[in-house]
Amino acid sequence: MKVKKEFTVFEHIDINTPLLLSPQAGTKEKTLCCWFCTSGPVSLSAKIERKGYTPGESIQIFAEIENCSSRVVVPKAAIYQTQTFYAKGKIKEIKQLIANLRGDPLPSGRTGTWDGKMLKIPPVSPSILDCGIIRVEYSLMVYVDIPRAVNLTLNLPLVIGTIPLHPFGSRTSSVSSQCSMAMSWLGMSLPERPEAPPNYSEVVTDEQHQNNFELNAVRDELEGSLFAYIQEFRFQPPPLYSEIDPNPEQAIITQDRRSDVCPSR
Repeated sequence: MKVKKEFTVFEHIDINTPLLLSPQAGTKEKTLCCWFCTSGPVSLSAKIERKGYTPGESIQIFAEIENCSSRVVVPKAAIYQTQTFYAKGKIKEIKQLIANLRGDPLPSGRTGTWDGKMLKIPPVSPSILDCGIIRVEYSLMVYVDIPRAVNLTLNLPLVIGTIPLHPFGSRTSSVSSQCSMAMSWLGMSLPERPEAPPNYSEVVTDEQHQNNFELNAVRDELEGSLFAYIQEFRFQPPPLYSEIDPNPEQAIITQDRRSDVCPSR
C-alpha cells in the first residue's frame, strides 16, 4: 500500500538584516544586428530598494531604458519562483511566473523611465535557502521586449521572508554609524581621570564668610533668630563629632550596655 501526503516546508527568514536591506541594481546593453546592418544599442538600468520582502508587499522598481535602435521596444518586469529538488544525485528544477507588469512601448530614439513602478508580491511560500534537498529562490526580472531579437534581460535576486520589515529597519545602519560617531566624540571630550572636588576655602572666601555674618545680624533683627540660624551655617563646613557629643566615651558605654541586654541577631 502506498500513501501520499502533502506537507509544507519553510524556514523563518527575518528581512531586517543588512544583507537583505541592501539595494539591488544592475545595468545591461545590447546592440541589435540584422544580417550586415547594425542598429543602435538598447540599454537598461534598474534598481530596487532592498533584497528582502514579504508576501503582500510591493516592489518599487526604478529603471531607465534608452532605445537607440530602429525598433519599438517594450519594457517589462516579472517575478519568478525557482524550485530545485535534490535526490539520489539528481536535480529537478521548476521555474514559474508569479507576477508581472508591462510598461509603455518605447519608440526608436526615445528614453523611458520608471520612477518607482509598483509590482505586488502575491501570497507565495517563503524562500528556502538552507536545506540540502529543497531550495526555493526568487528573482525579479526587468527586461526589454525587442521584436525579432533576444530580449535584453536584467536579473535582480529576491528573498521572500517571514518576518516583515520593521518601521526603523532601513535606518539601522545610519543610526548605528551616528551612534558610533557620537561615542567617539564623547570619548574624546571627557577627561581620562575625574578631577578632585575643590577645597572649602576655594569655594567660600573669607570675605564672603564675613559678609554672611553681617547679613545674618541684620536679618536676625528683622525676621527672627530661626532665619539667622539657617543662614549662619550656609557656608559652614560640617561640625566635628566632638562638637555634637562632648562625652563620646559615655555614649559608647551606654550603647554597649544596650547590646548586652538586647543582643542583635
